[in-house]
Amino acid sequence: MVPFTLVIIFVLLYLAFRRFDEALLIMVTVPFALIGGFWLLWLLGYNMSIATAVGFIALSGVAAEFGVVMLLYLKQALEKKQALGEPMSVATVKETMMEGAVLRVRPIAMTVAVILAGLVPIMWSTGTGAEVMQRIAAPMVGGMVVAPLLSMLVILRRISSCAGGTLGSNG
Repeated sequence: MVPFTLVIIFVLLYLAFRRFDEALLIMVTVPFALIGGFWLLWLLGYNMSIATAVGFIALSGVAAEFGVVMLLYLKQALEKKQALGEPMSVATVKETMMEGAVLRVRPIAMTVAVILAGLVPIMWSTGTGAEVMQRIAAPMVGGMVVAPLLSMLVILRRISSCAGGTLGSNG
């Protein structure tokens, strides 16, 4: 089910952006979140199960959301600079990318904090159904620790390298 979910996420991203490269860029950030989920599963000694797969599906959606929001803010910042008529040099693009990223740090940190605040108590819960809920929450907790930072770095790096490459050919 997880690979099928990833394909659905990619198709939805493509339909939203109408660009294969942007949808692929966001999908590149998703494995970083999944890696964090696998690390926590390994540390806790949990085996893969239907419950952990559900957690990974939810984590994939949130990680893709982080990528979408980051990409949109970075594109808006770049378009704003272009609308002001500023010359697009590599230095200007890098400065703009940093400005756009800084605007997203607080909202992403707040989203992560809220998700962790909701899921960490589940990780410590006991009683009926706690084992299943812990296995659903574990991938999300692990991924939320790793995903925001890594997805931000990947998108910033890719956009600044693409913008720098196209600037040389377009002027």
